[in-house]
Amino acid sequence: MTPLSSLAYRNFLIAVHDALATVAAVLASFYLRFESDLFIERLPLLVRVLPFFVALSVVVCYAFNLTTTKWRFFSLPDALNLFRAASVLTIALVALDYIFLAPNVYGTYFLGKVTIILYWFLQVFFLGASRFAYRYFRYTRTLHHARELSATPTLMIGRAADLEVLLRAIENGSVKAIWPAGLLSPSRADWGQLLRNIPVLGGVDDLEDVVRDLASRKRPIARLVMGPSAFEVDAHPEKILSQARKLGLVVSRLPSLDGGEAPRLKPIAVEDLLLRPTQPIDHGRIEQLVKAKAIVVTGGAGSIGSEICERLLRHGASRLLIIENSEPALYAVMEELSARHPGAMVEGRIADIRDRNRIFQLMRGFGPEMVFHAAALKHVPILERDWSEGVKTNVFGSINVADAAVASGAEAMVLISTDKAIEPVSMLGLTKRFAEMYCQALDHDIRKGEDQATRLISVRFGNVLASKGSVVPKFKAQIEAGGPVTVTHPDMVRYFMTIREACDLVITAASHAVMSRPDDASVFVLNMGQPVRIVELAERMIRLSGLEPGRDIEISFSGMRPGERLNEKLFAREEPPVEIGIRGVMAAKPNEPSILQMKRWLDALERATAKVDRNAILAVLHEAIPECGSDAA
Repeated sequence: MTPLSSLAYRNFLIAVHDALATVAAVLASFYLRFESDLFIERLPLLVRVLPFFVALSVVVCYAFNLTTTKWRFFSLPDALNLFRAASVLTIALVALDYIFLAPNVYGTYFLGKVTIILYWFLQVFFLGASRFAYRYFRYTRTLHHARELSATPTLMIGRAADLEVLLRAIENGSVKAIWPAGLLSPSRADWGQLLRNIPVLGGVDDLEDVVRDLASRKRPIARLVMGPSAFEVDAHPEKILSQARKLGLVVSRLPSLDGGEAPRLKPIAVEDLLLRPTQPIDHGRIEQLVKAKAIVVTGGAGSIGSEICERLLRHGASRLLIIENSEPALYAVMEELSARHPGAMVEGRIADIRDRNRIFQLMRGFGPEMVFHAAALKHVPILERDWSEGVKTNVFGSINVADAAVASGAEAMVLISTDKAIEPVSMLGLTKRFAEMYCQALDHDIRKGEDQATRLISVRFGNVLASKGSVVPKFKAQIEAGGPVTVTHPDMVRYFMTIREACDLVITAASHAVMSRPDDASVFVLNMGQPVRIVELAERMIRLSGLEPGRDIEISFSGMRPGERLNEKLFAREEPPVEIGIRGVMAAKPNEPSILQMKRWLDALERATAKVDRNAILAVLHEAIPECGSDAA
């Protein structure tokens, strides 16, 4: 039997069940209301009318989704639908008795008020009892299997709203191998309560006492699960982790559910210790932008590029072209995406964005509707040394991608920029800001002549956790080696985001530019919350490894490197932020030169790059970007 025919058969059986429930409800209410002689006297008319009413009941139950709801997950919304269906059928019964039977057939009320009221209660009972019984049967069987399979006794930390999702997942079998022995909540309102029959044993500070108490009662705890609220500042997550390690507990986290994903336990990661709530993402908006579209991602094997590819495919992109200049990296990302999205149409091409003809050829052949340009050279100290390579890739490569996107008729080209482009003091910041300016100028020039032309936008954000070249993998390697962990300066602060959050917000910013088509916004800045001191991040990572900073692992300061500054910025002094009505994304209004002026600067920059003349390159960049810092490059 095919899945479709099996589903139809199941729905048919449920419809039969509901029809029989209606018959039972009508006959039982009729029998309870009338004595034996009255019952026998009225039965022939009831038998003639009943088939029509039963047919109506099947239609009503279908209309309220009772025949298509899985009994295993029967819930409060389904129960409300059941009440609605019973109420509609009761009203139909009133109409049948008072309008049709009484004046036209029987001469007086055939059923009467008492029968109809009894019918409503019995209809609810007969429709609901079997559903709740089946739900209870599956619930108890799942719990029985969990106990039989030696599930790990587990303590859970978090607010009731967080943990209720996980408890449901354990009940329906989607999360296995753990058994909740109790809960700890940072909210006093939860203490002493039962959540899905699991007791809330106290607050977060009671962890050690609760574990020891359960062990003394022969219920030893072996695992700890932390919900999202357990990582808030007031919950003191680092203290929880320290106590858990002292008690020998395996620690897992329940991440915030994203885009309807099923609950899934994960190991604790450094992202959890940023103590910054992530921005809410409008996944419907992203899907509206990318669904069924052909999209190009340059640098698609990098940290940002590969996550953008993942988010695009997850939200329904129909075709994806990945442009990458590293063969091993391209192969790795293609394998990963193919495993996660086996039905997706994903192509990979080796190309260097500096090769203008190659980029134009690929774009024309693919015909993208959107282009995300993530390819760049991004390491600040390396670009201070190899400055000409930064100009070739970040400036001329970005121009090649922008021009190719326009020539291929794409709806939008999105330049992945950086907060270092704001009043830049490094070659990375200068080259990225110059690329932004070219996209601004080209976007403005195109929109002057055609309303539905290609949009060219830039999106700035700070560091992403665990990306290639970031401090997180560096600190992790240093901790594993026994230290010391090297930080450039004790007062160094940076903005951090998770890769997923940054990529979702980049696509969200693109949706605003494409779908809202604002007249004056082409540079967007992501809201990265409060900056994090790098030395504090190092301390958290050391504690996450079960060690103590200064005692087990030393932190040393190596001094600031060329092109670095202590504090990054979100907006320049002469660049007012603009709210666009989307949480997590703002627009910036930096200086916007004309496309003719940009081309003059580009000609000069091209000549200086050909001569490998650093001073001439810097002269052009400083003239084009007057707001650059005094110590730039």
